[in-house]
Amino acid sequence: MGGFFGVISKNDCVSDLFFGVDYHSHLGTRRGGMAVYSKQDGFQRAIHNIENAPFRTKFENDIAEMRGASGIGCISDSDPQPLMVRSHLGNYALSTVGLINNESRLCKEVFEKGGHFLEMSGGRINATELVASLINQQGDFVSGIRWAQEKIDGSMSILLLTQDALYAARDLKGRMPLLLGRREDGVCASFESFAYQKLGYVDERDLGPGEIVRITPEEITVEAPALEKMRICAFLWTYYGYPNSHYEGVTVENMRYRCGGILAQHDLDEGLCEGIDMVAGVPDSGTPHAIGYANRSHIPFGRPLIKYTPTWPRSFMPTHQTMRDLVARMKMVPVPDLIDQKRLLFIDDSIVRGTQMRETIEFLYQSGAREVHFRTACPPLLYSCKYLNFSRNGSNASLITNRTIARLEGEAGFQHLEEYADRRTERGQAMLNSICEELHFTSLRYQTVEGLAEAIGISPCKLCTYCWTGKE
Repeated sequence: MGGFFGVISKNDCVSDLFFGVDYHSHLGTRRGGMAVYSKQDGFQRAIHNIENAPFRTKFENDIAEMRGASGIGCISDSDPQPLMVRSHLGNYALSTVGLINNESRLCKEVFEKGGHFLEMSGGRINATELVASLINQQGDFVSGIRWAQEKIDGSMSILLLTQDALYAARDLKGRMPLLLGRREDGVCASFESFAYQKLGYVDERDLGPGEIVRITPEEITVEAPALEKMRICAFLWTYYGYPNSHYEGVTVENMRYRCGGILAQHDLDEGLCEGIDMVAGVPDSGTPHAIGYANRSHIPFGRPLIKYTPTWPRSFMPTHQTMRDLVARMKMVPVPDLIDQKRLLFIDDSIVRGTQMRETIEFLYQSGAREVHFRTACPPLLYSCKYLNFSRNGSNASLITNRTIARLEGEAGFQHLEEYADRRTERGQAMLNSICEELHFTSLRYQTVEGLAEAIGISPCKLCTYCWTGKE
């Protein structure tokens, strides 16, 4: 996916930029970058591969050499950025977060106008350079940013740094957050709110969908007002968001407690909590959901699986699925006394492919568990996201739900996805039972779309639930 951070100040801002970007490291694992500007040294930039080392260790030498009162930086799961651009609009640095579905068509249009691309990422066009080429087709930065966003099928949030200002633009439907923080000496723009709070900035406000602002140390000027329609990604709260961040005024950790409590209430209503010895979360994002479940059900909370974090990276970091599975298995360390002869109920944020989950469940049984019940904090994932770059594997066929439907009914089954998403239907129950059998769960329940919206607490019409419903 990715995240970015920008700051403009009356003083040197390099250390603020460094720590602000570092606090987005949970959002990406491939590339990190920073670009700063000073009147004495002009634009400076550093980009490093962070696949095998944390952002801060790769950039600790760079921050000793960089100087500037304004800068932008990013953590990316895709292309190297920020990019340095020289055009008729002037020199600027650019960082983006989003997904371009119509990349081929846009590139063709650029080529037809005599344009070209220099930045290459594994043989493909750097998406941020494509955005720059679209911005440069207009006569000013604001018009260029809006032109790029409107041309792109998908979503695109943008930070653009000039010699005298920082432009921040949230994607047109507000699928991703973009927040502003303020301090006496400057202003910052950030994906995650906690990234600037630790640096002494206080919440200024969230940008609205499609809003574009021009920022200087003294003021924030609205260059394009917020649009009315919002579709912020609901998955940010269940998984991607860091626990102490907030989006649209809703703190991630509190949402996860409420989500777990709603799951528990569903089970209490159906009499499914009887006999459970312990509630646990699959570390880390499943843990707060499990705490909420335990609080509502009054079943003891425990941690029979501990994630060994000092050295193991995130499970999706390696390029190959086999290595991702190995890393996931190796970093989960059991507490045997909390597993042996216990009836356990685990909660995770979601089930995507199911490969790692099956190995985890088998490991629990090998460690002596009598029963392993499972709950997920979101509904069944039926559609790969077409708005945000959540995963390298964007194929619907890779989802365990789609594999199960194909096994149960063949291609004809995909005409009935709405029924499969509802466990109260015959098809929904068949899919649930089949996944339960494949992954060796004693029982399985998903959160409902209604329950997820209730846990978030903002109007359902403002939430994007495409990956569960297929509806924008």
